[in-house]
Amino acid sequence: MKALITGAHGFVGRYLTEHLQSEGDVVVGVDRHEGPDLLDAAGWHVLLGRVQPDAVYHLAGQADVGGSWSAPVETFRANAEGTLNVLEACAAVEVPRVLAVSSADVYGRVTQAELPLDEDSPLRPVSPYAASKVAADFLALQAFLGRGLGVLRVRAFNHLGAGQTDRFVASALAHRVARNELEGGDVVPVGNLSPRRDFTDVRDVVRAYRLLVEHGAPGEVYNVCSGHDVAVAELAEQLVQLAERPMRLEADPALQRPVDIPVLRGDNTRLRTATGWTPEIPLHQTLADLLDHWRSAIAPAGAPSA
Repeated sequence: MKALITGAHGFVGRYLTEHLQSEGDVVVGVDRHEGPDLLDAAGWHVLLGRVQPDAVYHLAGQADVGGSWSAPVETFRANAEGTLNVLEACAAVEVPRVLAVSSADVYGRVTQAELPLDEDSPLRPVSPYAASKVAADFLALQAFLGRGLGVLRVRAFNHLGAGQTDRFVASALAHRVARNELEGGDVVPVGNLSPRRDFTDVRDVVRAYRLLVEHGAPGEVYNVCSGHDVAVAELAEQLVQLAERPMRLEADPALQRPVDIPVLRGDNTRLRTATGWTPEIPLHQTLADLLDHWRSAIAPAGAPSA
């Protein structure tokens, strides 16, 4: 299978590239440095026409939920208009399968009684990022209904792993712990620790993506999630326990978001039924790998790697 990945050099894109290649796929990876800008509709038509992929994995976009509050227009254009441009190009060259990756943030603020969230749960976006992902999700549905494009929609819940930017909570915490180990600090600044999220290792996530391209139903939408929610406090506590020196958590008001959704937990029944997928990598292993990544990333030049 020849696969084209947008956002191939991002966090998930790197893992997806490695996984697809390990399965024998030919991968063409593009990102904003070597491919069309997401707002360059004509550029996507040229690229897709030249590559003629069997499948497109659309990962590219603006993924910073917190940052979307200060850049709502840019976020919406990248995620909604950018997705439209990619989908239109895919339809024009009749790409057989397109995986359009959205986010569980589209479900927004929910009550405990509404959990777990399945794909029929109402969409109540809270952040500008979430609203942009609702638009992208429905543009993908329209491409299937109106253009006959073989598009599958994914609503990915929180995923994490080594190499993730520290704009995301688990990686930010791991970075602070590793920095303390290096510099002798004992305080780990934290924001709101009460939100609960459904976390999945990125290596399990990319397995799900390929399985969906192979076995998912075009036009359908799938949650990619573990089915379990974990408090951010638990992530922070596990990382502190993994530290090589004693540390303590300390609240920092500057790290608070304007709005934080209290809890998200997904139902992955539809994904499991379609593909047989189940998550395989436990959270403690993911966090250990994430912390080891930051230890290596910030180690002084010439220091032995962890």
